[in-house]
Amino acid sequence: MEATDSTRKPSTFIPVVRNPDGSITRVLHFPTSPPVPDPNSSTTPVLSKDLSLNPLHSTWVRLFLPREALDHSSSSSSSKLPLVVYFHGGGFITCSAATWAFHEFCEKMAIRVRAVIVSVEHRLAPEHRLPAAYDDAIDALHWIKSSPEEWLVNFADYSRCFLMGTSSGGNIAYHAGLRAAAVVDDLKPLKIKGLILHDCYFGGTKRTESELRLVDDPSLPLYYNDLQWELSLPIGTDRDHEYSNPTLDGGSPSWDLFRSLGWRVMITGNDGDPLVGRQVELADALANKGVEVVIHFCQVGRPGQHTLELKDPTAAETFFVIMRNFVYSPVTVSRL
Repeated sequence: MEATDSTRKPSTFIPVVRNPDGSITRVLHFPTSPPVPDPNSSTTPVLSKDLSLNPLHSTWVRLFLPREALDHSSSSSSSKLPLVVYFHGGGFITCSAATWAFHEFCEKMAIRVRAVIVSVEHRLAPEHRLPAAYDDAIDALHWIKSSPEEWLVNFADYSRCFLMGTSSGGNIAYHAGLRAAAVVDDLKPLKIKGLILHDCYFGGTKRTESELRLVDDPSLPLYYNDLQWELSLPIGTDRDHEYSNPTLDGGSPSWDLFRSLGWRVMITGNDGDPLVGRQVELADALANKGVEVVIHFCQVGRPGQHTLELKDPTAAETFFVIMRNFVYSPVTVSRL
C-alpha cells in the first residue's frame, strides 16, 4: 500500500472543510456539556466550573472536583488529591474542554482516579498554529501555581502534579513537559511527577506499519491525519518537525531532565489505532534514555479504536485503574 493512498477521502469522515484561503470551516459540531459548579444544584458525584485563563487569547480552564472531597475537606496536605492538568483531543483543530466526550471523560477520571482535574481550553489551529497550544499549556501551569481558586488551594496536592492529554492533547502534554522540565523552579509550588500520554498524537514523513495497515481507518484515516498536521504545524514545515516527530535525531535533550527529575511517563494505545506505531516508538526511545516508562498497549484486533476509552466504558474502567496506580504509586513497566 503506497503512501499516496492518503489522498483518498472517504466521505464518511469530514469534520472540517478546507477553504481556498487556507482557513477551515468546522462542519461537524460536537455536542458540549456545561459545568456543574454548585454542590447544591445536582446529585452529580463530580463538580465542575469554568474559569478564565488568558483573556487576551480567550482561553479558559474547566476544573473537576470529586464531590466527596467537600465532605472530607482538611488543611492537611495528606488529605489532598493529586492534580491532573488535562489537554483535550481533536487533532489541534477541533473540539473543546466543553466537548461532551472530554467533559464526561474528565468527570469519570476525577472519580475513578480520585484527583482534581484542570482541563485546559487551548487555542485551535489553523487560526493559531503550533506552538500556540503549547504556550497555552504553560500559561495554565503558571495560572495554577498562583491562583487563589479554592478548589485548587483546598483540595489539590501541588506536589503530585501530572500533565495528561488525549490524542493531540497527549502531544500538548508532552511538549508542555519538555518546557516545564527546563523551568521547574519557576513553577513552584507545582511539582510535576510525570506525564500521561493517552493515545498520544505524533507523526513523521516515513509511514509506520500501523498507518499503512489502517490507511482507511474509520476514526482517523491517513488523509485526515495528514491534513491535521498540515493545518497545525508552522507553515513551510513537514511532519518531521520536532512538534510532530519526537524521536527524530535521537529525541529531545530534555529527556535527560525527565530522567534526572525522576519523572515517569505513561503511554497508552492499541493495535487498532493508526498511531500505535508512533506511540511504541516514543515509549521505546524514552526507555532507552533511562526514563521510567509505563506502557499499556491493548490488542483490540479491530480498526477504529483511536481514543477507545472515550467510547468503551469497559476500556475506560481498565484505563482508570492503571492510571490510578500510576498516579498513587510506582508501577512496574508491563505490556498488556
